[in-house]
Amino acid sequence: MKIILSPNPYRDKGLKVAQAAMRVLAGAGAETCICLPFLPEGSSATELPRHLDYANMEEELPTAEALVCFGGDGTILHAAKDAVAHKVPILGVNLGSVGFMAEVEQGELSMLARLPSGKFTVETRMMLEVEVRREGKTVFSDLALNDAVVTKGAVSRVVDVEVRCDRAPIMAFSGDGVIVSTPTGSTAYSMSAGGPLVEPTADNIIVTPICPHAVNVLPFVLDHRRQVTVKMKALSRKIAYLSVDGGKAFRLSGGDIMLVRQARVRTRLIRLTGRTFYEVMTHKLGRM
Repeated sequence: MKIILSPNPYRDKGLKVAQAAMRVLAGAGAETCICLPFLPEGSSATELPRHLDYANMEEELPTAEALVCFGGDGTILHAAKDAVAHKVPILGVNLGSVGFMAEVEQGELSMLARLPSGKFTVETRMMLEVEVRREGKTVFSDLALNDAVVTKGAVSRVVDVEVRCDRAPIMAFSGDGVIVSTPTGSTAYSMSAGGPLVEPTADNIIVTPICPHAVNVLPFVLDHRRQVTVKMKALSRKIAYLSVDGGKAFRLSGGDIMLVRQARVRTRLIRLTGRTFYEVMTHKLGRM
């Protein structure tokens, strides 16, 4: 079994956790390679072990059977778009503060020995296709495992948005922005903005307003077959941005239309521990 190890060099200093995982997997008979999700800068670059061989993610994914990410949820989000194209399942090792998507903690690396023998299950998560149209032309497109977030610029007081489900208007308000998320993303920014928690294996689209200047604007949980349209009203001197899964911000113009629908592809996550979503939420958020 060929397994790609992808450590976040800022989280895994000196790639010590990745090297420990490599030893566990080698002992279980797996073939491994290290593919960095990005090249670090500054002191983190000098901490990379020189005795290791570093492979290219795009070249290794077509022949890989699993991808193990070391870091927080952001590391998994970064990897998902590459892995989904090759239907490679992802396992997250949590080195962050919360890590809702990560399956194992740093102290549970011995569980990785189950991978070569196939002692795991694969859980699929819906994704979103995100598109921005400007004067009838597509000027931006991306895939989201977590969310697509429209927010005001640092100087703007508010932005004015109109949200439709298919052709029916569901909210129009002035505020800090709006979040369109998957059930996986319901535990991220959407939750912080007052959105509902949705079981991550469900198929729904969640629309959560961010600090609306109105008391009757509430979050919506929509059927996965719906198309969500977010229209930016005239921005004038205001500035708004779109960020997909926390990626680089795309500047929006007045009159831009963001279209969000269920993607035809799904992210595949490896499950080893048997922990349920409710157990994870209780542990991570301390709700009980």
